[in-house]
Amino acid sequence: MMKLDDFYYLGKITKKFSFRGEVIIFLDTDSPEFYYNIKKLFINLNNELTPFEITSVRPNKTNRIRVKINGIDTENDTEKLINKEIYLPKDSLPKTDENSFYYHEIIGYTVLDQNSKKVGNIIGVNDQSPQHLFQINTCEKKTLIPINDNLIIKVDKKNKIIKMDLPDGILDI
Repeated sequence: MMKLDDFYYLGKITKKFSFRGEVIIFLDTDSPEFYYNIKKLFINLNNELTPFEITSVRPNKTNRIRVKINGIDTENDTEKLINKEIYLPKDSLPKTDENSFYYHEIIGYTVLDQNSKKVGNIIGVNDQSPQHLFQINTCEKKTLIPINDNLIIKVDKKNKIIKMDLPDGILDI
C-alpha cells in the first residue's frame, strides 16, 4: 500500500485531448519542463494512488502537458480520469541546491532571525496568494512571513533551520 506521505501533488487531469485516450494535465509547478520526460505517474482513484505508465508527453500551453497513458485508449477511459489528482514519489523530485527547498520539506523547520533568535516553527505554507507565505507558530500567535529570497539568509537542512533577515516590525503585523 502506498502512503500519500511518500508522494507530492503534481497537478490534475483537466480534460481529454483526443479520442485516442490522451489527456491534458495541469502541472502545479514553477518548472513544468522537469516533467516533459516522465515515464510513470500516480493517479488518485478513490483515495488510492494507482500507478500508470506514460507512453508520450508533449508540452501544451503554459503549465500543461498532453499525455498518453498506457492502457487508457478510449474517450470512455479518459472520462473517468477527468479532475483526478496526479502524484509523483517525493524521491523522484529533482534535488534542490543548498538554499532552495520544496514547501513540503520545510514544514516543522525552525525560523531564526538575523541574530539567531528563534522566531517560531513553520507549520504550513500559504501559496494561494501572489506572495507565498510561511505560516509560523510563534509563542503568542500564528504569523505569516513572506517567502522571499532576499529575506532568507541560510537554509540548514541538516538541522531543519531557516535563518531569515526579518524587517523590523514584521512579526507585529
